[in-house]
Amino acid sequence: MEALRDVSLSVEAGEFLAIVGPSGCGKSTLLEIVGGLQAPTSGEVVVLGELVRGPRADVGIVFQEDSTFPWLTTLDNVKFGLRARGVPAAEQEERARQVIQLVGLRGFERHYPRELSGGMRQRVAIARTLVLRPKILLMDEPFGALDAQTRLLLGNELLRIWQEIGATILFVTHDLIEALRLADRVVLMTRRPGRIKRTVETAAPRPRDERLMASTEMARLANLLWEELREEVGEEGQG
Repeated sequence: MEALRDVSLSVEAGEFLAIVGPSGCGKSTLLEIVGGLQAPTSGEVVVLGELVRGPRADVGIVFQEDSTFPWLTTLDNVKFGLRARGVPAAEQEERARQVIQLVGLRGFERHYPRELSGGMRQRVAIARTLVLRPKILLMDEPFGALDAQTRLLLGNELLRIWQEIGATILFVTHDLIEALRLADRVVLMTRRPGRIKRTVETAAPRPRDERLMASTEMARLANLLWEELREEVGEEGQG
């Protein structure tokens, strides 16, 4: 079954781009193609001026599912990719501890995943990706399994980290408000086969607190996205 059709998208260096759309519209497939995990059946993907022909060291991916290794501590989970790349042990330790502090897990280096909350385990997964110093971060509903309060807190942490490291982020979510709160632009996709239906600019200043998110302009953008999304879901249901 065709997942995507005629998708043309440019993302600026350092941009935070959110992707929303109906379930099954190809959002995850799009990320996997950008990340080199799947090859497109037609067209091409260019990352940092080079054609994507497979996974790249400068592109990191964070999934929704808990991807921590249960037999490894936080520190060893974060070191895992560095060890696989043959980074010297002393450098592994230094870089892992730096990024653990960056994601707010200092003091939990020796804890195992079973001793951490869901939000903390997701921080470990983010740290394990960040320690490899990617220039592009692909995030496939990374907060989807978390409660609303934890999502909000991790969203704030992600923005802080993004501003500190200057990476480009492509962020898939089902939450329209989350997309508007986090992203510079929000791309809305159609039902399968996924195409880009609308792109919304979110030029509101940061940080985007509750007062700003309740503003007339943000409400207008949320309603616009919701109406467009409802059309796609409604059409899918009638098919």
